[in-house]
Amino acid sequence: MFDHDTKQQLNPLLPGYSFNMYLVAGITPITENGPLDFLIDRPDGMKGFIINMTIKGQGKVFDGDDAFYCNPGDLLLFAPHSAHHYGRAPCSPNWYHRWVYFRPRAYWNNWLAWHDQVRTVGRLTLPNRALFNEFDELFQQIDQTHRGGKRTSEELAINLLERLLIRCYEETPENLPKPIDPRILETCHFLSRNLADDISLDEVARHACLSPSRLAHLFRSEMGVNILKWREDQRIILAKHLLLSTRTPVSSVSEIVGYEDQLYFSRVFRKRVGISPSGYRKSSDSGPQALFDPQLTGHITDLEQDEHNEQLQRG
Repeated sequence: MFDHDTKQQLNPLLPGYSFNMYLVAGITPITENGPLDFLIDRPDGMKGFIINMTIKGQGKVFDGDDAFYCNPGDLLLFAPHSAHHYGRAPCSPNWYHRWVYFRPRAYWNNWLAWHDQVRTVGRLTLPNRALFNEFDELFQQIDQTHRGGKRTSEELAINLLERLLIRCYEETPENLPKPIDPRILETCHFLSRNLADDISLDEVARHACLSPSRLAHLFRSEMGVNILKWREDQRIILAKHLLLSTRTPVSSVSEIVGYEDQLYFSRVFRKRVGISPSGYRKSSDSGPQALFDPQLTGHITDLEQDEHNEQLQRG
């Protein structure tokens, strides 16, 4: 028989548990006046991380100006040595939360830097029931897998925990994909439909119902580059596709993507891709080759190679 103190040491829900493991998981079902209805107060925190998720009722973290409440769908991340001061909210009859205590792998650092923090305690709120169910299931899988009794149970549970942390990272508001302004999206479609045309900024701005200066500022803010750079990117992308998937002459490719001057097109392509258009096509056919014509006396430039290939194609 174990005495009372030994039982406390073996139960992670009771005071005195050492947490001297790489991963421990469980659920804490706190009810008013129940055996677990006490305040957790660890001023110096713990050696590892704890992530928890409220699934029922309400909890309270900290006192005074730093106090905040956690409701179903709220996740908390306590970093090592972060103060732990939490328990059931006085106004709630219960507080059920799932949790995982863990020692992280070295490459998890980026996933553990939560943006929303109070006294180094990270916070994340899941916005809908579907995400609540997904995360709740992940917590349960971590717990069940760790208790599985297999030789690899801990490693498998850690893999599931890694997935949980990645999903938290993905659902952090700062990391969610930002919708593109519909006016900028339409601008991109307009430019793509007229890729070969030399359209002025004023014309693009009229199509977007914006002033040229406002369009230029908004486009750079949304897309990360200016309009001319973006259009050039799209032209080169299309040119690469045509060079690889068709036998269209380089001169025709140049015109299709909006460059009347083939030599200028070759300069732009070379600058962006690192190789001439004809060299790019040749590399896809037979692997990278030096731009050298054995019938000539020495190496030739990219532009000369383009002209030479065009002459051969014309016969």
